[in-house]
Amino acid sequence: MRFLTSFSPDLLSVLRVMSGLLFLQHGTTKFLNIPVGPMNGASITSLSGMAGAIELVGGVLLVLGLFTRPAAFIASGTMAVAYFLAHYPKSFYPILNGGELAALYCFVFLYLAAAGGGRWSIDAMRGAR
Repeated sequence: MRFLTSFSPDLLSVLRVMSGLLFLQHGTTKFLNIPVGPMNGASITSLSGMAGAIELVGGVLLVLGLFTRPAAFIASGTMAVAYFLAHYPKSFYPILNGGELAALYCFVFLYLAAAGGGRWSIDAMRGAR
């Protein structure tokens, strides 16, 4: 699998864009009702609404690769809080408490906070100047 090493910087950007798009849809569901889902109509003053705002803004920033490190760090923390408040009380095991996605997002975003946005990002273009 050594041949994949040369694709590492590009795959970092693909990971950032795809995880950002998936994260973004949680925010669009809560605030824009697109797609229609169980969490639509969240109030910005509720805990779910604050998470939705982070999902919406953070998702856009991650997709664009703009302010990737701070956006990913905040998103990672949001997912850690979501896991421990909404999932962990149900069971210790993520497979039983429905928290696999929150846990995975938490660690993917933590990685992006450390690694940055990759070569296909606005951050990379801004740094090249």
